[in-house]
Amino acid sequence: MSAAEVEVCLCVTRRTTPEKFYIEACDDGSEDVLAIDRVSTEMTLTGKREVPCVMFCCLVSNNGFVLGMYLVVITKKKKVGDLLGHAVWKALDFDIISYKKTILHLTDNQMQDNKTFLSMINNVLHTDGYYFATDYDLTHTLQRLANTSPEFQEMSLLERADQRFVWNGHLLREFIAQPELHKFVYPAVHGYITMKSSCINGKVFEWSIISRRSCFRAGVRYHVRGVDSEGHAANYVETEQIVQYNSAKASFVQTRGSIPFYWSQRPNLKYKPKPQISKTVNHLDGFQRHFDSQIILYGRQVILNLINQKGSEKPLELAFDKLVTGLGNGMIKYIAFDFHKECSRMRWHRLQILLDMVAEMQDELGYFLVDADGKVLLNQEGTFRSNCMDCLDRTNVIQSLLARRSLQSQLRRMGVLHMGQQIEEQADFEKMYKNAWADNADACAKQYAGTGALKTDFTRTGKRTQWGLLMDGWNSMIRYYKNNFSDGFRQDSIDLFLGNYAVDEADWTTPLRDPKDWKFLTLPIIMVVAFSMCIICLLMAGDTWTETLAYVLFWGTASVVTGGLILFNGLDFVDAPKLVQKEKLD
Repeated sequence: MSAAEVEVCLCVTRRTTPEKFYIEACDDGSEDVLAIDRVSTEMTLTGKREVPCVMFCCLVSNNGFVLGMYLVVITKKKKVGDLLGHAVWKALDFDIISYKKTILHLTDNQMQDNKTFLSMINNVLHTDGYYFATDYDLTHTLQRLANTSPEFQEMSLLERADQRFVWNGHLLREFIAQPELHKFVYPAVHGYITMKSSCINGKVFEWSIISRRSCFRAGVRYHVRGVDSEGHAANYVETEQIVQYNSAKASFVQTRGSIPFYWSQRPNLKYKPKPQISKTVNHLDGFQRHFDSQIILYGRQVILNLINQKGSEKPLELAFDKLVTGLGNGMIKYIAFDFHKECSRMRWHRLQILLDMVAEMQDELGYFLVDADGKVLLNQEGTFRSNCMDCLDRTNVIQSLLARRSLQSQLRRMGVLHMGQQIEEQADFEKMYKNAWADNADACAKQYAGTGALKTDFTRTGKRTQWGLLMDGWNSMIRYYKNNFSDGFRQDSIDLFLGNYAVDEADWTTPLRDPKDWKFLTLPIIMVVAFSMCIICLLMAGDTWTETLAYVLFWGTASVVTGGLILFNGLDFVDAPKLVQKEKLD
């Protein structure tokens, strides 16, 4: 990485006084400096001349732990590119600074818990994919921004941001009430952004992907599924593809999100836990709230349900279909496409069946288009809402194909592509396009499932390969381990970061030290000992084969029975979240 690509910001850690932090706004000619009192936490403005040494930073936020308030700053950033003339940055590194100057007043348990809370915040901050801009609103699509009032345009980025995609919203809560401080903080989106300069037929254009992950019902695979009572779906991502040519611009928006009714899929040591549909709630409530909000935001909804239509996934497909039918909303169209069945035995060309099925609908939904004079020529009238079980691998494949079809129409309309020309024929651009969408898949998958996406060999090359199958197997094993043995901590980290769990400094209690049941250590030890003895008996045979067989059968049976007990009590052995009650996650 070159020096030109990374800018290291001189942040508050370089020069803080014992009494205050001093922060200057990024890319701003203001003479004001933000002063934060480290004792009272009061925030005031002062002049540069009154500051011993000016400190620069990109983003500021507060969070509270056992020790008290902390300041979080971006200490390193990388320029991703320019969007409509505005610089877009990716945050690379952070610093977390305590307001308190000593921890001597804490007990040993409090210090340990505070250390755990800090590691949780670090875990979220270093989950790759935080982006911000100092003079552009990344939380809204081009179409939403084009349909805003002059009053909206005058608002600060913090005031006008779409709260669904502001991942540091909870951390910025102390700043929101003081408008004069808004220039010191910026909304950060989490997801994936890429910007590429491309050339086709000698015509240079800019092409971008922006994926915005929702911070509502945020979490990790298996621990957060379905929808909540407010209609927020798990792993919800809005993906916008933007193209700019000769001052004209166009965008195409798609969404993805978990199947929007009440269901769960708790990890229990099994490779693929069975999904459970709740039988105690009215599914239509959250379901209707979800689609009411989607229709208000995006217009018509075309649901592409890509899950299996047999086995453990079948009840989810049937329930989804039934709820859409029961809702009876003409703005919603439901399409079920069994991705795995249709593409089994490497028949990936059969994805064209789905593309042909929705081609007319895609033409009706359209895309957003503005000419070089700023006149809006077309509006996108609705979105495709795609999902599979995780809304990652299968979903991204379909989204990349729909986005290519839209981009082809946009480039023809702008005069970049000639009539009859296909994007697939432009070898250099096609390679860049496929890699960018595969990178988008990897980013979204790492943020939700803990590993890169599956099936990215098809997205990158247009065909399924044996190497791709091997990599999918490897990623699946890593996902299995993380989902069962480390995702509870990741879920707690996200809940703490987003304010779903608050640490009360005055009334300090913590659920972190949740004592484990006796089975947690006893059964694995017995299984390991029994399996080891079985191997030893095979290697060190007894005087007779019957004696050896008896020992092997005894210890083998002991290890199998113990393993069965562990699987039967699987929920006791997985790393479950501790900070938020189970009912809140279901």
